[in-house]
This record gives sequence, structure tokens and C-alpha cells, in this order.
Amino acid sequence: MKKLPANILAENRAARFHFEILDEFEAGLVLTGVETKSLKTHRAKLTGSFVKIKNGELWLIGLNIPVYRFAKGAAHEKSRDRKILLNAREIKTIQKSLNEKGNTVVALDLHLKKGLIKAKIALARGKKKWDKREVIKKRDVERDLRRSAKIR
Repeated sequence: MKKLPANILAENRAARFHFEILDEFEAGLVLTGVETKSLKTHRAKLTGSFVKIKNGELWLIGLNIPVYRFAKGAAHEKSRDRKILLNAREIKTIQKSLNEKGNTVVALDLHLKKGLIKAKIALARGKKKWDKREVIKKRDVERDLRRSAKIR
């Protein structure tokens, strides 16, 4: 498995395979102190998470942050819904594009920026089965070319 850069805490690699990314946004998250400490250990799981709009606010659902083992006192819930912080104009843009058929919002990664934890979310459209096959073929051809270049 590929090692992530130091500033990326969790990545949803499956999202780029299953979805065509239309637009990306960088947003803050409402987290507790223990969740922040746990995220910095790079053990969070972003796969399968998605973004939902409730009462005009964005919520990240399905993010799994394991319990921080050095925490004293109350532990946090592993997979509670977490509020995403975006400005109103960006939320309206996302709401408008969600009305189109096939569009969704997915979380791509969690990363550190100037000491703050940010989420990169994307407006995406689901790929068809044949699109995924093309990506797999292209990846296999590139891998074979790299192997043949190494051998020579």
C-alpha cells in the first residue's frame, strides 16, 4: 500500500475510481479534541463516507475515527456525523448541482493545513461500468510500460 504524504491524514482512493470529480472544495470540520489527536495518528477510515445536506448544512457521514488510546476520560463515538464548515455561497452551489441526476458529494481526503484539519470534498458524478474498465486497462498498460522500462 502506498504511503501517504505527512500532511494527509486519511484518503478515500476508491472515490476517484468510482466517481468522476466535477468540482473540489476545501472545508473545515467540527471535531472534538480527542478526535483531532486520533486523526493525527493517521488511522482514520474515509472509505465509504459521504456528504449529506441537512437543514442547509453539510454533514460528513460514515467517517470512522478510532478511539485515541491515550485519552483520559470519556472516549468519542467512532462514526458519528460531523458537521462540515463551508461558506453559504459554496453550500448553495453544491445544493444546485445535487439537483441534477447522478451527482453526489464525496469526501476525498482529510489533511492538515496550517495546523488545522481540513476535508477535501468533491462534487462528483458516478462512473458507468465501461468507464471503470477503461481506467483499469489504462492503468495496466502504464504498469506494463514501467516494468518493461525497468528491465532494460
